[in-house]
Amino acid sequence: MATVELRGIKKIFGDVVAVNGIDLLTRDSEFLVLLGPSGCGKSTLLRMIAGFETPTEGELLIGGALVNDLPPRARKIAMVFQSYALYPHMTVYKNIAFPLKAQRMRKSLITQKVEWAASLFGIGHLLERKPRALSGGERQRVALARALVREPSVFLLDEPLSNLDAQLRASARDELQQFQRRIGITTVYVTHDQVEAMGLGDRIAVMKAGSVRQIGTPQEIYDEPADTFVAGFVGSPPMNLVRKQQYILGFRPEDFHPKGIQNGSARLATFKLNVTRLEYLGADRLIYGTLAGDYSDQKVIARLPVTVPVKVEPGNRYEFTVPEDELRFFDSSTDLRIPAHPI
Repeated sequence: MATVELRGIKKIFGDVVAVNGIDLLTRDSEFLVLLGPSGCGKSTLLRMIAGFETPTEGELLIGGALVNDLPPRARKIAMVFQSYALYPHMTVYKNIAFPLKAQRMRKSLITQKVEWAASLFGIGHLLERKPRALSGGERQRVALARALVREPSVFLLDEPLSNLDAQLRASARDELQQFQRRIGITTVYVTHDQVEAMGLGDRIAVMKAGSVRQIGTPQEIYDEPADTFVAGFVGSPPMNLVRKQQYILGFRPEDFHPKGIQNGSARLATFKLNVTRLEYLGADRLIYGTLAGDYSDQKVIARLPVTVPVKVEPGNRYEFTVPEDELRFFDSSTDLRIPAHPI
């Protein structure tokens, strides 16, 4: 399989800098997720890799070869779009076979490849149906099979699960991850959903305003965010960020507990919390409130398992603690992570 390398890639539309000098290198057979809010440039970046957009500046390499001037069909990539882009008048078989027919492949080989790709995604029994007779999940599998049948070196996916309902998206994520690991194709996947990114990616590139803010494993992104944007974007609920003079203090909701719950920790930072409301999520409850004292009136969230036998009620003030080794510090002028800072 091939790697994808971006060297100083920039894309400008008129006065708008959509992608601003990105350097990025995938690993062979890696599942890399481009994660960021709408308008951050992630889909534009994917389209440049595919060859649908031309970089304003920089070099783009696939498998070590410069491809800036190559058309999409010459890049040995396959792309699955958010809309799936299936031909409504064609059967599933003909949709999957379409790119092979365009290559003038002989009929017997086309049949062999279509049946192989359909079997991988469990849609062999749907080959004679048309897209209108398929569910959303089945259409997604057809789009993936049509992309795979070309046997690409790089797989590009632009939010392919966004049209599915929540339950189907969860099962589709699992199927997609297992499929990618089985065939080992280098995959670049675009999404704005951080849960999806954390569940799928070997590594995640978090983007904002045309730039990559951090690249790392899901664990690295979650535990050691490079700046306040990453800290606040990744996590549900996101990391609590509270300001105090020259620095910003960050801590995850699951590390923020009523005093006395974390007695096993050697050192604890203590805060006074005015509880404003509770929200139950089945196994957990979210405790919303505002801080008193040095961090007065700043909003925070605590996440507490319902099995923890502690009573917390809105309208009351309680002492909450965080283990000091779970605190993260950021520079208030740059928003970048800084070494541990005394509270």
